Amino acid sequence: MSGDLEAKNWGYTQISVQKFCCEWTISNFSFCMGGSRKEITSPLFSLEANEEVAWCLRVHPNGVDEESKDYLSVFLELLSHPESPVWAKYEFWIINCQGEKFQRMKSPNVKSFLQNEKRGFKKFILRDPLLSNPHWLLPKDQLTLCCKVSIVGGFYSMPGQNMKPEIKDSRHRWTDDLGELWKNSLFSDCCLLVDGHEFRAHKAILAARSPVFRAMFEHEMKEKLTNRIEIHDLDPQVFKEMMGFIYTGKMPHFHSHSMATGVLAAADKYGLEDLMAMCEDALCRNFSVENAAYTLILADLHSRNHLKTQALDFISLHASEVSETSGWKSMVKSHPHLVAEAFHFLASAQCPFLEAKVHTGTSQL
Repeated sequence: MSGDLEAKNWGYTQISVQKFCCEWTISNFSFCMGGSRKEITSPLFSLEANEEVAWCLRVHPNGVDEESKDYLSVFLELLSHPESPVWAKYEFWIINCQGEKFQRMKSPNVKSFLQNEKRGFKKFILRDPLLSNPHWLLPKDQLTLCCKVSIVGGFYSMPGQNMKPEIKDSRHRWTDDLGELWKNSLFSDCCLLVDGHEFRAHKAILAARSPVFRAMFEHEMKEKLTNRIEIHDLDPQVFKEMMGFIYTGKMPHFHSHSMATGVLAAADKYGLEDLMAMCEDALCRNFSVENAAYTLILADLHSRNHLKTQALDFISLHASEVSETSGWKSMVKSHPHLVAEAFHFLASAQCPFLEAKVHTGTSQL
């Protein structure tokens, strides 16, 4: 009789994702930009297969607070739902006069929605570009806003006769536990020195999250032999925000433009692609005349194509003001190829304003 055993049990896990898109047209939109309307709400919409989950879009033409008063704010709100939270990703964009997608912004990861909870971007787009280019972005004084929603369903396993039909999400607890390891230096096995500041960490976590740290510990380097890493080119606060992401996966606290740019450089250095995307998203929502040229240089240096496109777009819309800044004048000397790209982008952007035909369409929900 053979001693081999043949496996008879089997199973699989399936994650269901349902996607749908809402297109919403707001007529006479310029009349809402003077402060007369604080909020505009779309009609309700839902996925045909799941009508019990209802959503709406909310637009704030003059921002939602003092910080965003110069921006158009957009939000997705869950109006009704089952007892458990709804997990979803979302993406917003504007349809211009040629039917093209403009100013696309999306959530960096899946977000949970409870009833009457709204998520979105309070700095979606500056109000000035909308008013200064009405034929391009507001044809016939209509704003066409689109929102794509991707709802993540349950995690189901087969066979499931003796299992619960849905596994509750435990990611928050998991990230909090890892965050405690970092915050309290529990069971640490390596030391990181950053500009005179000492941080205790865990090689296994660093290696799992960063290919650069992994290489340090895999090869016969000084860091592997001494369990001591000296980092000379990072600000301690920037490093602290990066380490918080490494342990928890949560978005850092971007208190300023310089913090976001510093974390972006650190994320690129240590191969943290998700963190780079978070920094890119934050920088896209915080353009100003003063930082536009510097942000363009940063995007080019770290190969962030979306950020670079957004920077070029902002510069083309504020060309006269940006050209007077010290950042632009410095870029003329240090990065002439970016100046050439900016002029090319400006020239190509102006052509549609002269020749574009107004696109008319109906809103679809």
